Amino acid sequence: MELEFEIINDPKEIYQSKDLIYKEEVYNIISCCFEVHNNLGKGFSEVVYKDALMYEFNKRQIGFVRERKFEINYKGITLPHYYFADFLVFDEIILEVKAQKGVVDEHYKQVINYLAVSKCKLGLLVNFGEDKLQFKRVIL
Repeated sequence: MELEFEIINDPKEIYQSKDLIYKEEVYNIISCCFEVHNNLGKGFSEVVYKDALMYEFNKRQIGFVRERKFEINYKGITLPHYYFADFLVFDEIILEVKAQKGVVDEHYKQVINYLAVSKCKLGLLVNFGEDKLQFKRVIL
């Protein structure tokens, strides 16, 4: 099943929505994503977009951790396997990067799992693999 994404032409469109959590932070993240997509376009692998995002985050002095490890606790123990979110931005927002034609339900569920183990309230699923940048806001 393919997810429906928000497709906007300018990150300023985020401000038209009311009552969004982390509105300013999301604007800054999506602005970086637009900058990357406008310069690289589609067709690169995920790691290239992540490298470019790191550059943009550093340039704009946006706090982030790349490949943030999250342990999974189960009945009082920490399981031997864990999750790595692509980015933790502003210490509050999970950013999951995709670079493919069509993002499916599993990617959405992946972000939900990251939110559950991280205790973050907001995740952004961003797809660079289409003609226009696509993103989905995931709230837990």
